Amino acid sequence: MDLIVENFFNLKVLAETAPYLVRGFLVMIELCLIVIPVGLIGGTIVAVLGSYGIPWLRWLLVVYVDLFRSLPPLVLLVFVYQGLPMMGVDIPALGAVVLSFLLNTSAYYGEIIRAGIESIPRGQQEAARSTGMTRIQTLAYIVLPQAIRNVVPDLISNTLEVIKLTSIASVVALPELLRMARLAQGSTYNPTPLIAAAAIYLAVCWPIVRFLSRFERRMTAKA
Repeated sequence: MDLIVENFFNLKVLAETAPYLVRGFLVMIELCLIVIPVGLIGGTIVAVLGSYGIPWLRWLLVVYVDLFRSLPPLVLLVFVYQGLPMMGVDIPALGAVVLSFLLNTSAYYGEIIRAGIESIPRGQQEAARSTGMTRIQTLAYIVLPQAIRNVVPDLISNTLEVIKLTSIASVVALPELLRMARLAQGSTYNPTPLIAAAAIYLAVCWPIVRFLSRFERRMTAKA
């Protein structure tokens, strides 16, 4: 038991490496505050154009969604970070992470929101247009609010996955939580920082999981 505590729950090592973990946690939060809104905005655009765009654009968006939902996020990130410079596009680590997450998350968010849009009866849109509302006003005030409300559990669930996916930013040397924990482990030769990083991810994600479960139960009860 003492050996387990010494190697995995060493408070002395944790105290020494706490600054690394704090810095990594702050970078993780910064990433979430950037990539989640960017993905939601991109996904909303993809969903709207996929539902109301001209036919050739819809087919193009189908290819876009299928492609970036099929590519593993890690492969996509490595391609963006290492492939674009080979084509003459110099991109920093943060830019590569944001761009790759935009491509990936907008495809997932787009499919979720599109499903919400399709759940709204066409009659509501026709009724709104008959009152003199434009197509954009109908979309903004009638369709999208109801569509997003209908798919809130799926949006929250996907956002939870995005939070966990920020850990792959470590492969491009961005000092997020996992990378800083690994650096701390390498400097102390002790896995305690990795255990602490896992605990931080749990502390961030578990309340969201519980909220999602309660929210889904309430939605089911109302239905």
